[in-house]
Amino acid sequence: MNCAKKLEFDSLMGKKILLYGETNTYKTYCTACFAKFLLEEKEIEPNLISILEFAPNLQYIKQLKIGGKIKDYYEKSLSCNYLDTEEEIIPPRLNANNRKELYHNACHNFKQTRFILQNFNNNPTPIVLINDISIYLHLGDRNNLIKIINESQTFFGNAYFGKNINQRAHFATIFSLKEYMKIKHLHKNFDKSILMKESN
Repeated sequence: MNCAKKLEFDSLMGKKILLYGETNTYKTYCTACFAKFLLEEKEIEPNLISILEFAPNLQYIKQLKIGGKIKDYYEKSLSCNYLDTEEEIIPPRLNANNRKELYHNACHNFKQTRFILQNFNNNPTPIVLINDISIYLHLGDRNNLIKIINESQTFFGNAYFGKNINQRAHFATIFSLKEYMKIKHLHKNFDKSILMKESN
């Protein structure tokens, strides 16, 4: 997939952008391509770009491909202010067998992503990329994200928005509904929200 051509990266400079959609719809890949565009085509200094990495490692769980980090697709992204979690992010629903395990996983992830946000706020940059916003929003305050979106010059993030995961974790129906609504309500804070599909 040619993300730069499909999404018209040049037109996204100075804008607030969200890619959202199902699993395995190139969201992380296109976010990595945007990082490459910033560094190699726009020749922006790496210290002006922050990458907030909320995603779990790439893995297959219950016949579903999930996760993947920006650095997996574009290694030079590590030259930016690349903020990754100290401990591995846990796919909260797919690594749980019941609601108790689900919220245990979500709490673990929240602590990891909150620490990243605190680090970013101590040293903000004008350009911000966030991989897997939905992981933070499971338990995090969306106002903390909105502040970062509003104060950035260019923002490019992605989020899970679909049914594939919930269909494999029926005990997580309410959890998934809240995730869906939080992402939906976040749309108004972006100049452009792009629904990613497998055919994109």
